[in-house]
Amino acid sequence: MKISEAAALSGCHLETIRYYERIGLIPAPLRTGAGYRTYGAADVDRLRFISRGRELGFSLDEIRSLVRLNDDPNLSCNEVDAVARSHLAEVLRRVEELTRMADELQRVISQCAGTVRGGCTILGALRRRDDRVAPGQEEGRAPSAPP
Repeated sequence: MKISEAAALSGCHLETIRYYERIGLIPAPLRTGAGYRTYGAADVDRLRFISRGRELGFSLDEIRSLVRLNDDPNLSCNEVDAVARSHLAEVLRRVEELTRMADELQRVISQCAGTVRGGCTILGALRRRDDRVAPGQEEGRAPSAPP
């Protein structure tokens, strides 16, 4: 099948497929006499595997490891588990970070009185560097706004 068909079946964009080929995530496809790439069902399966990994937020290096592990049925599932657990820890760390950001944005927005721009607490918070948690301050708690 042509690259456009592989793209439609896998959910990957054409340029993404070419990129995955360049970085070695998928093998170089066979070419027709006219030079067109041809893909098979195994290529589409690998593209779906990679796409699903990207949907779950795995990095390309993590996906490369998972592809290698997937390709060798004799390898232990423990390695797959380790990659997934490491990724989950990173996702949870990012969720905590996003929660802190959301809390701080909510705090700043709730203090907005809708006055003139010069007194805008949102803009003021963006100008100040002290709204971040400084070393030694309680983790996850932003300093209170000045009076």
